[in-house]
Amino acid sequence: MQNPTWNQNITASDNGDGPADVALMARICWHYFKEGQTQDAIAQHLKITRKRVNRLLGEARESGFVQITITGPIGPCSELEARLVKSFGLRQAIVVPSPMADTDVRALVGAAAGQYISDRLPPAGALGISWGGTINAAAQNLTRRVGQNNRVVLLCGGLAESTLVNPYDNAAMMARALDAICYYITAPMFTPSRELRDALVASEPIRGVLGMVPKLDLALLSAIDLSEQSKPLEYGVISRSTWQSLRDSGAVGDICGHYLDVDGRTITHPLTTLVVNPSLNDLLSIPELVLAAGGAQKVSIIRAAIRAGLCHVLITDEDAARGLLT
Repeated sequence: MQNPTWNQNITASDNGDGPADVALMARICWHYFKEGQTQDAIAQHLKITRKRVNRLLGEARESGFVQITITGPIGPCSELEARLVKSFGLRQAIVVPSPMADTDVRALVGAAAGQYISDRLPPAGALGISWGGTINAAAQNLTRRVGQNNRVVLLCGGLAESTLVNPYDNAAMMARALDAICYYITAPMFTPSRELRDALVASEPIRGVLGMVPKLDLALLSAIDLSEQSKPLEYGVISRSTWQSLRDSGAVGDICGHYLDVDGRTITHPLTTLVVNPSLNDLLSIPELVLAAGGAQKVSIIRAAIRAGLCHVLITDEDAARGLLT
């Protein structure tokens, strides 16, 4: 996905201030059109006058600048993107502006991820997905398809309680948007015992679905952190005692059920023997791994994922990007 070319001919005077800052215009448009923030809130957040916000929005509409920037999944963050690519050897980085207060970063990163998948998934292509709120937002932002023979493969088991981030619901939403056949791992995310886990993985149709993983065209992965803001902890997917013991074992989070330390190495923990998921080698064999995750609390697990080779394309926000680069 290519960055848009900013319209360098947009100029304005703000009581003699000179040419408008196009990066500022892009940021204002993002907050106003993508986040739905008020002009007053934007002015306070950016520490500029409401008059200037209003004027730049008007110029953006009149010049066509809004169409250029808002229809794309990125904001005025090209420098961060370039630094991430260079620092971590990524194929591509997409950085969206970090949201203002009370806006869920997962919605914005997910919107960018949905657009990226829409652009990259080929006709008759197979897409693997993990779970989480960012994946849910990506599904809501896919460009709808009809009759392109796509496939969606869920890369994890399910949850007993249905929430907005239920893996099965997210996979079904993806498949509906793409008019695709959906393949589920019909097992719990975590089994009660290793013996049951091994039996389920060896059985059909789970074995067949897991066998599709090395043949996927690309996978959209989320990063699950183990900070105090951890969503699995909040949703009761794991208990606080398990959360603490994972941290004590050196884990900073997981990618598709593989718990990693800060250097991207898998950790040893009882929970890791209970996860129904593809093997690490199978995930690494997928030609394009897209990691979508935002927020400062995700920095450690994003960095671990990159070090583990589980990220070719990173879609994130400014806060996480800056944290990765410090």
